[in-house]
Amino acid sequence: MAEEPAAELQLLRSQKAKLIEILSADADYVLQHADSRSLLSLPGYQHVKACRAPSEKVTELLDHVMQRGPEAAQGLLKLLNDQALQETFPMLSFIKDLQANTLSSETPRKRKAAPDLEATIPSKQICNNGSGLVKEKQLMTVARKIGKSWREIGRMALDVPSFKLEQIEEDNSPHVERVFAMLRYWRTCQREKATAAHLHSLLSQEDWALPPESIDFLLETD
Repeated sequence: MAEEPAAELQLLRSQKAKLIEILSADADYVLQHADSRSLLSLPGYQHVKACRAPSEKVTELLDHVMQRGPEAAQGLLKLLNDQALQETFPMLSFIKDLQANTLSSETPRKRKAAPDLEATIPSKQICNNGSGLVKEKQLMTVARKIGKSWREIGRMALDVPSFKLEQIEEDNSPHVERVFAMLRYWRTCQREKATAAHLHSLLSQEDWALPPESIDFLLETD
């Protein structure tokens, strides 16, 4: 029984980078839920809350919980499996299968994070020619092509809520970083539907259509 919490702590550490990427889409939401479950000390909560950048806030949150030991790590994994979190961050669905696989293994030392990470990647690489999941490099390239109409594109083309756009604008200073954060939020919400071809289609529509030459690279085969 003593190995199980340690395995959960190791699971969190092995998936830290992926969790930061997913949860940064709404770091404050995660923080409030974590605090409601007493996963952070009061000083730890104040420290995390003071972080400005969403990715920094999630990083500090994860570090603080892991430093509190296996019991806190167990509590965080339960939170990540909670229906509210799963609905807000659809890409968290990988946690359930991954946790089951990790905890059913009696040899947590075996190859550590590599097998678990590999288990989450194939779905991203099943297709290329525009139907694979859009990559961060592609999102940044698109972000550089979107100008002052980024909020309209967010609301009308990508279905990003107005409150989220306001939060993104507050948390990110350079224009391109705001647009990039918006595109990452869209990708998180769309989950397996966040393909390069789908993004190209959304950005090619009517009033907010971007010039074809600026986004046609999304349809290229890797």
